[in-house]
Amino acid sequence: MNRRILKLGPAVGGVLVLALGGAAIARATGAFDDGESHTTGPQADRAKAAALELTGGGHANAVERDSEHGGTYEVEVTKTDGKTVDVRLDENFKLVVIDGDSETNDSDSGG
Repeated sequence: MNRRILKLGPAVGGVLVLALGGAAIARATGAFDDGESHTTGPQADRAKAAALELTGGGHANAVERDSEHGGTYEVEVTKTDGKTVDVRLDENFKLVVIDGDSETNDSDSGG
């Protein structure tokens, strides 16, 4: 029995090393990236504050750099009524457009 463990140990270790290495490479190369670039720091904080002011409050979920509709920032906001919207802002944190979040809208379109 100990001999079997001694033979399987290196094989299991090798599989783990390959799996972890593959995951690290995939993450580093963006293999599973959905194309969205999440933003953090002072610009994200300013974008969140501007979006929350424009929506009358709620919770800012994420900030992304996004050029859709001519915007610079996209802030996903869950409003106080529970609906989620995408607030697109220009480089000066001014409103470009507020869109219904397509992910939320897709799940709501059944009725």
